[in-house]
Amino acid sequence: MNNKKLLENLRCIPDFPKKGINFRDVTTLYKNAECMQIMLDELYELYKDKGITKIVGIESRGFVMAAALAGRLKAGVVLARKPGKLPATVIKESFSKEYGVDTIEMHLDSINENDVVLIHDDLLATGGTAKAAYKLVKHMNPKEIYMNFIVEIRDEGLHGRDLFDGIVDVTTLMVV
Repeated sequence: MNNKKLLENLRCIPDFPKKGINFRDVTTLYKNAECMQIMLDELYELYKDKGITKIVGIESRGFVMAAALAGRLKAGVVLARKPGKLPATVIKESFSKEYGVDTIEMHLDSINENDVVLIHDDLLATGGTAKAAYKLVKHMNPKEIYMNFIVEIRDEGLHGRDLFDGIVDVTTLMVV
C-alpha cells in the first residue's frame, strides 16, 4: 500500500529506545487527521468483508486503530496488555523483542469459538509481540484469525512476517 502521505508523516527516531534501533513513531500519523482517515479507510477496505467480530489491540499504540476500526466494522475490541493491567482472569504469553523480554495478557473470556479476530498493532519488526498475541488468541479457538500492522520494518534485516508464513494472513499499510 505504502501511501505517500503516510510515509511522509511517519517519524523515525534513531537510537531509541537504545543505540542501533531506528524507532518508527506512528504518533505522528495519529495526530494528523488526514493520516488517521487514510489509515482507517485502508483498514476498512481490507477487512470489511471478513466478518470480523473482535479486534485485538496490542498495548498500547495498537489500541488506537483497533478501536477506530472496530467502530467502523461494528466489532468488539479486546486489549492485549502488559502484566497487571487487566482486572479479571487472564492468560499470558512471554516473548523476546529487539531490546528485551516482555509479557502480554488478555482476559480469558474475551474471545470465543464463534469469533473472527483481527489482531492489530502499530509495528511488525521481529514479530515477538505479535506472535505472543497470536498464541493467546489461538488458545481461545476462534473461527478465524487475521493480523494487521500499520508499519512493517524490513529495511534493518527484520523479518517478523516470516513467523506467520502459512499460518495466518498478515497485512501491513506500509513497508519500510
